[in-house]
Amino acid sequence: MKIYIIGQKGIPAMGGGVETHVQNLSLKLTEKGHDVFVYTRHSYSDKKLKKYQKVNLISLPSIKTKSLDAISHTFLACLDLIFKRRADVVHFHSIGPASLIWLIKLFKPKTKIIFTFHSQCYFNTKWGRLAKFYLNLGERIGCKMADEVIVVSENLKKYVEDKYGRRVHFIPNGVNTAKILPANFIKNNWSIEKDSYILSVSRLVKNKGLEYLITAYNNISTDKKLVIVGDGSYINKLMKLASNNDNIIFTGKQHGDILAELYSNANLFVQSSEAEGLSISLLEAISYRLPILISDIEANTEVLGEDSFSFKNKDINDLKLKLEKYLNKNETEGLNSSKDLLDIDNNIEKKYNDIMSKYNWEDIVNKTIELYK
Repeated sequence: MKIYIIGQKGIPAMGGGVETHVQNLSLKLTEKGHDVFVYTRHSYSDKKLKKYQKVNLISLPSIKTKSLDAISHTFLACLDLIFKRRADVVHFHSIGPASLIWLIKLFKPKTKIIFTFHSQCYFNTKWGRLAKFYLNLGERIGCKMADEVIVVSENLKKYVEDKYGRRVHFIPNGVNTAKILPANFIKNNWSIEKDSYILSVSRLVKNKGLEYLITAYNNISTDKKLVIVGDGSYINKLMKLASNNDNIIFTGKQHGDILAELYSNANLFVQSSEAEGLSISLLEAISYRLPILISDIEANTEVLGEDSFSFKNKDINDLKLKLEKYLNKNETEGLNSSKDLLDIDNNIEKKYNDIMSKYNWEDIVNKTIELYK
């Protein structure tokens, strides 16, 4: 099959859940003999790059502003596909790009369209009222007009089926086997060593809950540093919030071996999001067998279970309490018998095996191919 993928910034992925998802999906599809074409943005991928391994890359420009970057690139990708390409399947990713599915339907009515619904992006406070309206419109167009709809979590499946009254397919994000690396680069650059820090990996935007994590961390006494990996529109506010604490380290966006080092050597991973689709960074943390503390939103507990070590969403005091409970567990009498601490320490291997089985890329790609067929 000839498969064209639209909506991502590009590959090779340099962070970002959708980009990581598309990269793994497209590479696996080519391994199985399919011709895959991924649209990339000049601002993200090298425009001279025509292939990534066996994946074909089509580089197009975009209007590099917060509101127009994704939609302008998607529009040009649709035009390119309509006038230059013959596709068996067009696979749209995310609700913003899905708003232009109608273009393909209008000009290539026989071409099958798949839409993957990754997250309800309009909950991100970086978007104004008009942008949120447009994202909601994109969601509706994608869920109504695509031939098949994929959702990456069970809670999104229920949401779409209840709201739009159509059958959708739960095919989650996947996770690869962890690449365990010693603390070399991160020790030389940020003076952090194995087990010396709490780790969070996220886009630095409002709905990731990082202000709660920083505030809670500022109010505990620990020799563990807090390392925040990522970039985004919220970075200045977060850095101001952390400005009086030298133990809070912002590394910027990382990928490849540097990101692997950061995961490999952390003492605790914290996922503090207010809202998620299915967090790839959470799956990656599990693949490194890290102890994990999550906000108790449905998207997180769906992955780790209701018995997971969690704090009440948006509750700084509860997050502070749980951080202290974990970080002081070996020094404070009686805390080792706490149920949630027994869960986080003793069930790491069980949760690892469950997640690596459920979120296996081979199964995910096979299910996607069956849907294409």
